[in-house]
Amino acid sequence: MKVAALIPARFASSRYPGKPLVELRGAGGHGKPLIRRSFEAAQRVHGLDSIHVVTDDARIAEACAAFGAPVLMTSEDARNGTERCAEALDQLDGADVVVNIQGDALLTPAHFVEALVERMRGGKADVATPAMRMRSSEARMLQDEERAGRVGGTSVVTDSRGRALYFSKRLIPHLPKGSLDGDMSPVRLHIGVYAYTPSALAAYADTPPSELELLEGLEQLRFLTAGIAIDVVDVQPPAFALRELNNPEDVDPIEQALAEAGFE
Repeated sequence: MKVAALIPARFASSRYPGKPLVELRGAGGHGKPLIRRSFEAAQRVHGLDSIHVVTDDARIAEACAAFGAPVLMTSEDARNGTERCAEALDQLDGADVVVNIQGDALLTPAHFVEALVERMRGGKADVATPAMRMRSSEARMLQDEERAGRVGGTSVVTDSRGRALYFSKRLIPHLPKGSLDGDMSPVRLHIGVYAYTPSALAAYADTPPSELELLEGLEQLRFLTAGIAIDVVDVQPPAFALRELNNPEDVDPIEQALAEAGFE
């Protein structure tokens, strides 16, 4: 099975323009641009046959060339990372599985991606994505965020086969009194990494955005509204904090997480 990893990256982020080129210091205090750290995260994954950055911006392509990362250029039309991956399909050399490692998720553990690839092996799924069970204390923190009018993580609920029923930026399922009394909560936190078959990616690109996708701001909901099943793979959380670079104030905690993980 031939596995191609794609790292979608765009310069024109509404919340943090130019973030793929933001310098982030690692454990030794040495700064590297976000896109390089995301590429290095992909390099730590076993079983990938190729890794490419996918972008529409010459500045990102130039930065990638400086540290030797292959780049696939796409148009400016992609509305999200999945659409950008779909657009890059024609430039890949016969991949059986495409993995989307998001360009701002530089702390993605290798075992998350490896678990997805294993689920895809032998045609077991069309789309796969990881989730991890939240501690009750973490769920309470997200409840506090919701009460304050802030959106925290994305949660997911599944059927008995482990296929996604729904994703939401709200906490799901409903948590009645007593449901957070134990150490672990019923909430599963979705991690935004994806593995797709080329046919599922192509179908995604041919499907218009759904109302739910637009309301939630979650690209993966287009698969569900199109009738394409998403396998949710349970993974174990890493020893360090998982953080993404979405806003300038995320830089300090990400650099702390890089130091905790020992990434230079």
